[in-house]
Amino acid sequence: MDTLRSHLPKVRIPEPSSRIYKQECCVSFSTPRSEGGLFVDMYSFLAFGREYVMWNYEKTRNPVYLNIQETPKQVSEDRPHKKPTLLAIGVEGGFDSKEPEYEVSYSIVILPEFISLSYPSVELPEKVRLAVDAVLAAVGAERKEEVAAWTADKKQVSPFALSLQQLENGVKVPPSGWKCSQCDKTENLWMNLTDGTILCGRRNWDGTGGNNHALEHYQATNYPLAVKLGTITADLEGADVYSYAEDDTVEDPLLADHLAHFGIDFSSLRKTEMTTAERELDQNTNFDWNRIQEKGKELEPLFGPGFTGLANLGNSCYLASVMQAVFATKDFQRYYYENVKLDDAFKQAPADPTLDLHMQLSKLAHGILSGKYAVPSNKGLENEAPEEPKGKNALTSMLQGQDGIPPRMFKSLIGTGHPEFASSRQQDALEFFQHFLDQVEQNHAAAAGEDPSRCFKFVVEERIMCSVTKKVKYTRKTDNILSLNIPLKAAVNKDEVAAYEKRVAEREIAGEKSDEEIVRPRVPLAACLESFYASEEVQDFYSSAINARTTAIKTTRLATFPDYLVLHMRKFVLAAGWVPKKLDVFVDVPDEIDISNMRSNGMQPDEQLLPETPEEIPEQAGPVADEAIVSQLLDIGFSKVRCEKAAIQTLNTGVEEAMNWLLAHMDDPDIDEPITASGNRETSSAVLVNESDVETLVAFGFLPEMARKALRATVGDVGLLFICVIDVLPSFRI
Repeated sequence: MDTLRSHLPKVRIPEPSSRIYKQECCVSFSTPRSEGGLFVDMYSFLAFGREYVMWNYEKTRNPVYLNIQETPKQVSEDRPHKKPTLLAIGVEGGFDSKEPEYEVSYSIVILPEFISLSYPSVELPEKVRLAVDAVLAAVGAERKEEVAAWTADKKQVSPFALSLQQLENGVKVPPSGWKCSQCDKTENLWMNLTDGTILCGRRNWDGTGGNNHALEHYQATNYPLAVKLGTITADLEGADVYSYAEDDTVEDPLLADHLAHFGIDFSSLRKTEMTTAERELDQNTNFDWNRIQEKGKELEPLFGPGFTGLANLGNSCYLASVMQAVFATKDFQRYYYENVKLDDAFKQAPADPTLDLHMQLSKLAHGILSGKYAVPSNKGLENEAPEEPKGKNALTSMLQGQDGIPPRMFKSLIGTGHPEFASSRQQDALEFFQHFLDQVEQNHAAAAGEDPSRCFKFVVEERIMCSVTKKVKYTRKTDNILSLNIPLKAAVNKDEVAAYEKRVAEREIAGEKSDEEIVRPRVPLAACLESFYASEEVQDFYSSAINARTTAIKTTRLATFPDYLVLHMRKFVLAAGWVPKKLDVFVDVPDEIDISNMRSNGMQPDEQLLPETPEEIPEQAGPVADEAIVSQLLDIGFSKVRCEKAAIQTLNTGVEEAMNWLLAHMDDPDIDEPITASGNRETSSAVLVNESDVETLVAFGFLPEMARKALRATVGDVGLLFICVIDVLPSFRI
């Protein structure tokens, strides 16, 4: 106790806004269930496993830690099995989930001697007791970040909260001991903020939850707002306020006043219930994904170095697949695992290692590649005798899959500041891959070190040849993915697909459902690669050699090859009516591919370069309005210049389209200005085109040159381009 008292300056009482880690080690994937438990630094509130806590002591000299250990409860083998009374799993009265229960123990540990003092204890200094109580009562930073990602869309302030009229009915709500006023429920309780009535929440589909009494109370009274009891703490932002009128979780900026009206002192309350968002997150992360994977197949679990799974964090499969692929490369293995020790990464990290990308990538690399966490899961097996092994897979048959490691800290860090990746919504793996490489590149540029993301980079070379003079122009750009079209005309089973589609159509006409297995087109990868490097005719190309527009031949090759080539298959095309459609197709990928014919040979000795393009390029003849459309619009009563402009702007599609355009642009300030040679469109080929915008349009099915021309016409504004397309083609949908 004397030693502890001498270290009291190194003990802090956390504020409601403090980030407290108590579920996972900051430099490893140790948890309170790991050997030795978890050690929470009582000054920085960072957590460390037993193997790593001395690193923190040596770096910070913080000596006082709260040790949290969870050990499985021993379950008697002869305990009576209760008959289920609810159609639910893992709840009182429901079916046994076989999830092990854990006993939690706490102690105060003083480093470097690892002196252990029991907790709770009245002999502990008051400051220590208050600090530990606050740490245990607080929602862990890991949990806060998960919930914040799950509810990335900020809660809206409810207009009902700002004008809420509370009844002067003398109701005072005690700080505990709540019960539904209409039944015996003591959990999932909501207090109506108008009259202070405490009622149970909604009934779930499986019979769990409440009895709908809070909802029924709103339907009877129209009192709109309720707060969930058990979620109210000193941090009022975490309280769960629900608006029945808006049917959504909302923010109540006057919640402190509304609670005080019923005698509730929020600063003294502790969290005892999950919020709606936390419950949704738990249901998502605890879903048994094995139910929907590899149906009907007997799979063999794999364990050991390189076979560590990543746990589901709620719609995080895009992150898991990308990071598994990234750490399968030698460059990332070497930089973040083979050539770096965790303690060195921790020493080089700032005061908070959870905010350092190099530290968190090193942690993730050691977690995936070391094999330390790739061990069989013991969930539900602690007290069960193993079955007798059978067959050649005897060992495998006794083992369950692994728990995997949850990349919480990495996900929170890599998504910081990004509107999509900071959320728990489903994301595109390719977009995340490119965002991840950008972050790694920026991190290494700041640190002036080796950049492992370079292993994916390559240079694309475009060669354009004027069809008249045969002179050429070369341009180069750096990329990290090769985006390929999928040419359905190259499918090797076109006859089988056509026959299948015919049978399906006949059944639909007959009003019958088809239970036949889908026959998908099979396109060889070689055909996709050929579509990339095939020559392409470019219309309306301005040739500086003849100072006029003509056609050109464009070829694309690779000037350099990456160590690892990432292919992106463009599965979206524009179907009838310009509606984006996702292809349902197989791409057959062989074990080896030969891309030597995609190599650029550079400029040849007998080639001549096109002269530099002048700053001002002569405009081509402007588009001409369809006289039939103009005539019909004139008959309606519009002026000629407006009629011609409407026809040109809608590409002479038809009278109805031109009429719609006119009605939408009647108030344009330039509607009556004379038509220029370019049809009042800015079409200078001198407009610089962003190639990433070209790729965006190509992904929707446009040809590359068509995309470039469209971007020049809208001065590179992709948003304006889509507005123009929607104006011209009302059937277009995004």
